Amino acid sequence: MIDLFNYQRRKSSVAKIGNLLIGGENPIRVQSMTTTDTNDTQACVEQAERIIQKGGELVRLTTQGVREAENMKCINDALKAKGYDVPLVADVHFNPRVADVAATTTQKVRINPGNYVDPARTFKKLEYTDEEYAHELLKIEERFIPFLNICKENKTGIRIGVNHGSLSDRIRNRYGDTPEGIVESCLEFLRICQRESFNDVVISIKSSNTVIMVRSMRLLVEAMEKEGMSYPLHLGVTEAGEGEDGRIKSAVGIGALLSDGIGDTIRVSLSEEPEEEIPVAKHLCDYITSKVAPVTLPETPAKDFNYTHPTRRSTCQVGNIGGEKVPVVIVSKPSSMFEEPKDEEEVVIISSDKPQAPKADYVYVGSELPQHIDKKRRYIVDYGVYNELKEQHSDLMLYPIFPYNAVPFISHIQSDIKFLVLQYGADSDEYVACLKAHPEVVVISMAGKDNQLGRHRALVHDLMNHNITNPVIFAQLYMHSSEEQSEFLLEAAADMGALMIDGLTDGIWLMNAGSLPNAIVEHTSFGILQAARLRVSKTEYISCPGCGRTLYDLRSTIARIKAATEGMKGLKIGIMGCIVNGPGEMADADYGYVGAGPGKVSLYRKQECVERNISEEEAVDRLLALINRDKEEQK
Repeated sequence: MIDLFNYQRRKSSVAKIGNLLIGGENPIRVQSMTTTDTNDTQACVEQAERIIQKGGELVRLTTQGVREAENMKCINDALKAKGYDVPLVADVHFNPRVADVAATTTQKVRINPGNYVDPARTFKKLEYTDEEYAHELLKIEERFIPFLNICKENKTGIRIGVNHGSLSDRIRNRYGDTPEGIVESCLEFLRICQRESFNDVVISIKSSNTVIMVRSMRLLVEAMEKEGMSYPLHLGVTEAGEGEDGRIKSAVGIGALLSDGIGDTIRVSLSEEPEEEIPVAKHLCDYITSKVAPVTLPETPAKDFNYTHPTRRSTCQVGNIGGEKVPVVIVSKPSSMFEEPKDEEEVVIISSDKPQAPKADYVYVGSELPQHIDKKRRYIVDYGVYNELKEQHSDLMLYPIFPYNAVPFISHIQSDIKFLVLQYGADSDEYVACLKAHPEVVVISMAGKDNQLGRHRALVHDLMNHNITNPVIFAQLYMHSSEEQSEFLLEAAADMGALMIDGLTDGIWLMNAGSLPNAIVEHTSFGILQAARLRVSKTEYISCPGCGRTLYDLRSTIARIKAATEGMKGLKIGIMGCIVNGPGEMADADYGYVGAGPGKVSLYRKQECVERNISEEEAVDRLLALINRDKEEQK
């Protein structure tokens, strides 16, 4: 059982992959995947070497055919000749025969249950009787057990890697496109491993949708416990993208699970050079595992909270906060920001696309209003100066904020929205009585350096246990310089991940006491909410990191598509290097750009292919024409 309030790493069995142990008490391992042609030994060795030198502990390569699987031995031998003994992982799709060969040439084979035995996906409604379904399971067993025997003979480990975008038609039609279907797709293979006493198994469940990825993995952990399984887990958000968007999305999904002690190895999938994934993964692991608290929190989970099937906490609406409203963003304006705002060009965002700049819903200004007042903005001010400022500026939207020790003053101030800062451990009798008497109060949950997730959760669960429905905004303080933007993105997204997936979030308030520009903090807040599918503020790109299967220049294409579509708020565009997950991930995108052959691209509307085998030179323009045509038809 997961302890919601106190970090405890999930107890797993240990898988031996080459000379590397994964799971148990071993460190969380980090890995990446090459983007080179697996037949090009030298290119693969050079890229693997860069990954290893950055700290990668496993290197995965695509093996789409027998020839590539056989060449894995040459790559392995060349790396060993250079003094590297990092396990290599063969990535297999569609062809079980390739997996059999790869099991003899590498230390680990990744297979995808969605396409290992089941036929290629058609996304059509097919009906299976119970007898027909059982027959399909027998086909898996007949094909999978011989593969396990080859792995046993060669001491080769396996990863059963389920991708949301490549569920088989059989699973989709029995379970739907759901976390339950994703988990069952995995369990079908795990039950065979268990019966065959094959233990060198690692499991992954990935999706470009962080909510589905986290809920599926939570559900898998629960299901495995019920069936007496404890295999180690690999974490990743597939097709996360690049720049700050890719980092934020990965940190929300991976961080939500790592913070609950779930995960034994991770990959951060970025549409960048593979070695650039490693420092990001390492920082996530180090940051989360370093926050183990010395004090155990004794809170009792709320009876209505369901960890594997969470729903949004029911709250009363206070102004534009809580109820059915999207979560709000609060920012703090440090003293330097009371001056005339600087040009946008001075703010550097680490993405290749031009930043879009939604404005925070509330700005905390302390006891003094800024020199340049925007009458369209909402300002939060210290309660001690609220009445005076409100009298002087009756035309402004001003709202008071109270520290916990000022609870007695809440009833003395008139405002339709009030904010109260609380920390778990304060006298609950006092704040429970206050909140029940004042539905206009919005709670600001603050947590210290240790066990932030546990403390935030504990406070909200205490409110739920007392039937308190006031909205809750989670606040977190960081101290990062301008040079530490990447670290800030990762830490803030990881800290908020589980709270958002839990359905507890009515808003977020990120604070930074270092030199990081306030615009970055504001921009990051909206990025985190979008990554958790809670609030859309810009275009979303579901782009794969690329691999040896990629059929066009992925990174330049991403840049061209972003440049042409960045202003299309709310639109989701999938950019896939090949067909493996392309059509499946289109279910979560409005439009898809998928590699169909060398220099050829197919365009999708959702999962429907609408234009096939377009030349790469024309494809971006044709995608834009498709989007614009649909817009016109919708008018």
